[in-house]
Amino acid sequence: MIIVQSRMNSSRLPGKIMMPLGGKPLLARMIERLRRSVYGQNIVIATTWLPADNKVAELALQLNIPLFRGHPDDLLDRHYQAACEFGFDYVVKIPSDCPLIDPQVVDYVIGSFLAEKNLDYASNLHPATWPDGNDVEIFTFEALQKAWKEAQQKHQREHTTPYFFENPHLFRIKNITNPEGNENLSALYRLTIDYPEDYQLIQAVFENLYAHSPDFGWKDIVQFLDENPSIQALNASYAGKSWMSSHYSKIPVIL
Repeated sequence: MIIVQSRMNSSRLPGKIMMPLGGKPLLARMIERLRRSVYGQNIVIATTWLPADNKVAELALQLNIPLFRGHPDDLLDRHYQAACEFGFDYVVKIPSDCPLIDPQVVDYVIGSFLAEKNLDYASNLHPATWPDGNDVEIFTFEALQKAWKEAQQKHQREHTTPYFFENPHLFRIKNITNPEGNENLSALYRLTIDYPEDYQLIQAVFENLYAHSPDFGWKDIVQFLDENPSIQALNASYAGKSWMSSHYSKIPVIL
């Protein structure tokens, strides 16, 4: 059910998923956290067929995680082909640059989607109400197949899901909000990794919290950063920035 899209060739921070975090690659730490999810028994790493991503394949083997290798740039095709190969009825899309993702957030978004029974697509991104780096999108295989057949624009293929939220008249869609409140925490707390400053913050959070509680969650991270503003300031200049914010003049809001 969960597909983690992973590749070595990041344009901003190449090889970031293999950077060390507590003695293991970032991607391994992320998988470690996802395995704590109620749905963590069904995880697939989806990488590319490029030789550079042999390292991703080797790590998947070490972690005993199923692997799919597909198109380097057409992520919509990569997710669709992976879902076909593994027979997923639902796909949960999670990017590999979220090493501190909270499995309880994953469970909440998936559970909310499944409870409604009639949704095609849901996410916690439109607008985001958890700290950045807790990105969860879920959609049915039928909706994925429709998008795979019909999406034509480059960004729709490259980012997998824009065809859903750009065409709300074609799909039954919903945004899942944080039950703790609707504040846009993604603009305040950046826990994803695209820049060296992100890595410095993630290292500091992990080193301070993991030893005391390996299953620390997003609220523990927020408390730590609030108590350590100098650490929170490390990547503050990038907070709230993403490919969506640069692509859209106004990000679509899903109600």
